[in-house]
Amino acid sequence: MNRHASSRSDSMRVVVVGATGNVGTGVVQALADDPAIDSIVGIARRRPEWAPAKTTWVEADVGEGDGLVELFRGADAVVHLAWLFQPTHQPVTTWRTNVLGSIGVFEAVAAAHVPALVYSSSVGAYSPGPKKQAVDESWPTHGWPQAAYCREKAYLERVLDSFELDNPQVRVARMRPGFIFKEEAATEQRRLFAGPFLPQSLVRPRLLPVVPDLPGLRFQVLHTQDAAQAFLAAVTRPARGAFNLASDPVVDAELLAELLGARVVPLPAAPARAALAAAWRLHVLPASPDLFDAVLRLPVMNTSRARAELDWAPRHTAQEALTDFLRGLREGSGKGTPPLAKNRPRRRFHELATGVGQRP
Repeated sequence: MNRHASSRSDSMRVVVVGATGNVGTGVVQALADDPAIDSIVGIARRRPEWAPAKTTWVEADVGEGDGLVELFRGADAVVHLAWLFQPTHQPVTTWRTNVLGSIGVFEAVAAAHVPALVYSSSVGAYSPGPKKQAVDESWPTHGWPQAAYCREKAYLERVLDSFELDNPQVRVARMRPGFIFKEEAATEQRRLFAGPFLPQSLVRPRLLPVVPDLPGLRFQVLHTQDAAQAFLAAVTRPARGAFNLASDPVVDAELLAELLGARVVPLPAAPARAALAAAWRLHVLPASPDLFDAVLRLPVMNTSRARAELDWAPRHTAQEALTDFLRGLREGSGKGTPPLAKNRPRRRFHELATGVGQRP
């Protein structure tokens, strides 16, 4: 359970960029629930129906970059979460939003004299590493260069290195979470990574007969609520530097098989990758096979620094985070924001009509 107390007695104004997605909705809610936060500006590409306390919505696209300085002016902190996963077949498009857009956010933070920037990096920024021994935040952040997501996250780590040297007055916290799940985000994640052809019923226990045990299939997850508490702590505490975020235990084929009532079957990575690559090339699957390669190479992270300096500890186990996600897949769960809209047949038809793996 998070036990942090605000390091400030006066009220704070916080701007959240990318406030309507999986992590954004969690962070906005955590900020709204904290008495130290007086007001929140939620920036999103499309205005949501959801109306949390203390929050004013502003429609803006970081890929355009216009007007950010004025939106940031007077803020005590900016939390940058906005990220474009699709179109996966057009890396120049995601680069323009994710990298150039993020650079625009960082520059606007400095120009508006915001004292703190909390940026959502990722385990995906890390270079390939060990699966049996946990690495701390000093592990190299060169990513897996074939995967656009990892390449972009790693590049922004270098951008922030220069930004911190040029702007020592800005306190920068880099959050590096594992895979983040909650029930309301399951439909969005199904759309982003599995596409419209995944049957909801297939994720019920005992309907999947086997779980493949692939070499390197060990990764870490985190519930959105726990990630949000870590971001809140980074806003309200004088925290600087990078923080690994993940729940125990590390997820492997055996844990997945237990959750799904399936049995584990060892399988070489090459056939699985070939199938994914074929589906991606045919625009049947939105997730690039290069991301599959990256997952099998991600290191296991040590989260001691976040626990010590942010006084943070996840309330949900990895099993609980995945159970919420699987429930959301089965039930088509969602929330009142455009990215997290509930699963409906017409939305799947829309995915097909606009192209699997394209920007919604």
